[in-house]
Amino acid sequence: MKQASFAKAAPAYILWNGVQVSTAFPYLQVLLQGRPRHGRDEFTLRHPRMEQGQRAKIFAPFDALDGYGGSIGEKNIAYMEKIELDESEREEINRKLLALRELTRTRRLARENNVQAAVTYFVLCQDRHSLAYRRLGRYATVSGRVSKVDGEITRTITVEDTAIPFDNILLIAQEEK
Repeated sequence: MKQASFAKAAPAYILWNGVQVSTAFPYLQVLLQGRPRHGRDEFTLRHPRMEQGQRAKIFAPFDALDGYGGSIGEKNIAYMEKIELDESEREEINRKLLALRELTRTRRLARENNVQAAVTYFVLCQDRHSLAYRRLGRYATVSGRVSKVDGEITRTITVEDTAIPFDNILLIAQEEK
């Protein structure tokens, strides 16, 4: 007596646009029909076929909440503690500040000398919703014309309308005109 063979038959596949598709695929008939074809009907007149390059704008991201992306981006700022300078670094900064002060003693001198400098300084975190608020900060650099160095009253240097306290300065680099 012969025993019945219960081996499964290998699934059949068809080749569609270079891809093997199983004949058991539930939507095979829809797939084989292809794209819908419209003649000169109302749909075609309202929705003419777009070129591939123009279609990309349909899928462009949409920012429904103005400023939300920027707010999220601000949360990604890496804050750090202020770097404490040693005595020689402080003396070097003070020497440069004195030289800049002599060159910008008056407004007329500041305009005539047109001193250009880049100042790297510490900025405290002002985001009330951050854990770093008024504890940590980041370093920023401003470069441009030095208009004022006030060593007595405010102890600040003004570069391109930005007043920087002496205590927050990390580095001063004089730029060529």
